Amino acid sequence: MPILDFTFYNPTRIFFGSGAISRALKLVPSGDRVMVVYGTSSAEKYGVLQEVREALQGHEIIEFGGIEPNPEYEKLREGWKLVRERRVDFLVAIGGGSVIDATKFIAAAAVYPQDPWSIVMDGGKSIAGAIPLGAVVTLPASGSESNNRAVISRKSLNIKRAFMNDHLFPRFAALDPTKTFPLPPRYTANGVVDTFVHILEQYLTYPVEAEVQDRLAEGLLLVLLRLGPQVLKEPNSYNLRANLMWCATLGLNGLLGAGVPQDWAAHRAGYEFTVLYGLDHAQTLAILIPAMMDVRRSVKREKLLQYGERIFGIRQGSDNYRIDQAILKTKEFFEEMGVPTRIKDYGIENFDIDLILTRMEEHGLFPLGERADITREVMEEILKRCR
Repeated sequence: MPILDFTFYNPTRIFFGSGAISRALKLVPSGDRVMVVYGTSSAEKYGVLQEVREALQGHEIIEFGGIEPNPEYEKLREGWKLVRERRVDFLVAIGGGSVIDATKFIAAAAVYPQDPWSIVMDGGKSIAGAIPLGAVVTLPASGSESNNRAVISRKSLNIKRAFMNDHLFPRFAALDPTKTFPLPPRYTANGVVDTFVHILEQYLTYPVEAEVQDRLAEGLLLVLLRLGPQVLKEPNSYNLRANLMWCATLGLNGLLGAGVPQDWAAHRAGYEFTVLYGLDHAQTLAILIPAMMDVRRSVKREKLLQYGERIFGIRQGSDNYRIDQAILKTKEFFEEMGVPTRIKDYGIENFDIDLILTRMEEHGLFPLGERADITREVMEEILKRCR
């Protein structure tokens, strides 16, 4: 099958390296009122918030903090109301995917003429505009700093859902690897696993003669495999942090997915894991990906064999043996990063497969996968292997 037709578009300007923050924030138009959105105390504690304040001297600054992992709709309501009240012209996010996604939602909701929850429910299709935004990355993982996607949660409805629209592309992203030095090992490991799975969801499907995309994906996977465990031992290594940071951006900026089929079933199911059991996003992916590779080995056979050979050097044995080994090596990598691959490893005793399947069905998620062949029955088998 030939490479798929595609249109690639990415308007985000990347500022990478030392001094990236001050260079990037020069793009904020003179005279704009700026709202700076951030998470908890780390932005202040490690000096990034102060650096942003200094770079925005001359602008009226409004600060909106307290964004948590899995940004919550009710919190974001406060944000878009503040934007409207203070007539904010530009938004700057400081953090990782959660803060950047929250900022994207605020940017769209602040100018949305109807109930902003509609943005989530229609996947972002109804967004007709958004307040411009930029991102200062302190936790590389999601690639949200250079794409048009976002994910938010609404606890009152027990929903976590993604949406996308080209109006959500950040105008700029500041990537200074030194800002990631203070990250706790858990967040660093999660970022590596999250990036790894983003790449797999675009690579591990079926072949379409996309040699360029395959080799780009494989190169990034090899970098993550080699440098991921090292950064846990050398958290203040600029070179390690820099390479992993750039991997995260490239992993989901639209380039790898251009012209190839994409899966994303693990992400969709993983949202339910997070809502029901409070697992980190990367933890849900580490649990689901090996199980999905196993259950769907027949439809992913060619790419699984290619993955095993090119990434892990597995060339000998039957097809099933080689696929088994590729799955095992993937699990071993996640475990080496300190991210367990079974539900039981997280102390979850009430893993309710029927509830997960019912919720996915209610949310209209079936069928899933690159071939739209993951039915409720297939997902049930996948979930059984996650225990």
